[in-house]
Amino acid sequence: MGLTAPETARVLAVDAGNSKTDVAVVTAAGEVLATARGGGFRPPVVGVAAALDALAEPVARAFADAGVTSVDHVSACLANADLPVEEEQLATALRARGWGPAVEVRNDTFAILRAGVSEPRGVAVVCGAGINCVGMRPDGRTARFPAIGRISGDWGGGWGLAEEALWHAARAEDGRGGPTALSRTLPAHFGLPSMYALIEALHLEHIGHDRRHELAPVLFATAAGGDGRARAIVTRLAEEVTVMATVALTRLDLLEEETPVLLGGGVLTAGHAQLDDTVRELLAARAPKADVRVVTASPVLGAVLLGLDRLGAGTGAQERARGHWETGRP
Repeated sequence: MGLTAPETARVLAVDAGNSKTDVAVVTAAGEVLATARGGGFRPPVVGVAAALDALAEPVARAFADAGVTSVDHVSACLANADLPVEEEQLATALRARGWGPAVEVRNDTFAILRAGVSEPRGVAVVCGAGINCVGMRPDGRTARFPAIGRISGDWGGGWGLAEEALWHAARAEDGRGGPTALSRTLPAHFGLPSMYALIEALHLEHIGHDRRHELAPVLFATAAGGDGRARAIVTRLAEEVTVMATVALTRLDLLEEETPVLLGGGVLTAGHAQLDDTVRELLAARAPKADVRVVTASPVLGAVLLGLDRLGAGTGAQERARGHWETGRP
């Protein structure tokens, strides 16, 4: 239900990811008053208070540029808000900041979903550093997964792909597994002669842990070169994407309806032909009414639109806000 707010009401929209944060102040009429960018949002690493302190910096800049000290509604789509209880905890912490009396916190995957559709209806699968999937209907029903790693049944994402590629490459080099070009291409990426050298460099942190994500593009390049093991890993990722989307569609009773299925995140928007083609083939077989689309719109637009939905704004306001980001402005 919307707040039925006047067009002069304002929304603070937040899209906070692991590596960067975008915020925007927007009126209920869809006019973008100000935007700002900040660093990553990582409460599990630095704690909730410190993460919100970091978020406060771009919010302060956006408020100053917009000429406001508070808003009517805060629409925050946050990384690491993986469980409803975490969303509630973060919403409580945001209310304490006094940025606005009404606060709604969602996982940041919802921002990508809402940015890609004209109404709050569809399913989004996001594959970046990790993998996640959410779905929503206009009546407020949602479908989601915990998406906190292997303990919640997840596989995939840049980190998971790198780990899988390293596993097969290590076993190929020492004889425990079948041959794969990954045993050559992975160490070569770092200028090393062998998997043993790469394993040593990773273990002793001569190569920082945060650089492992660089191996996902190497995996896709090796697969494109025809390596069977690399191609099998890519196919497995396509299977995971398809399973998550199909389950979400089923939970929302959308499997038999024409429904957008949005693909987002660095891995799914990079244009890897094998991955793209396999996802579309699998979804065509299991969810033939799915309208598969790649989302390239800025996720903060999704947070804005969710906020406008909450205010009960009409399509004109939504189109006005969408137009701001579709012109390429930050």
